[in-house]
Amino acid sequence: MDRIIYKIVPREIWQEARSSGVFRGAAIDLTDGYIHFSTAAQAVETAARHFAGVEGLLLVAVDTGALGAALRFEPSRGGDLFPHLYANLPLDAVLWEKPLPLGEDGQHVFPEMDR
Repeated sequence: MDRIIYKIVPREIWQEARSSGVFRGAAIDLTDGYIHFSTAAQAVETAARHFAGVEGLLLVAVDTGALGAALRFEPSRGGDLFPHLYANLPLDAVLWEKPLPLGEDGQHVFPEMDR
């Protein structure tokens, strides 16, 4: 599976996590009972489907090796396997966080992503 996974998150929610020392998830994560992530190949579509036109987002890169058995790749959109974390995200698993701005075409402009 992918060594690095990605979370698209509003900057305010991520800043709260940084202040508290743990990321428990966004509203949809708390409702579903796990934290939704995407692989590099899935992130652009995730942004288009769930965050279209939303400003103030961050793209957070996470090392899967630091998540253990709480990370599961499960079928979702079209049967594609998506990473789901059934625990809080430990901030020491975060490799980096970068802004995810909107381009002139209204689509998010992604930084280079590792796989």
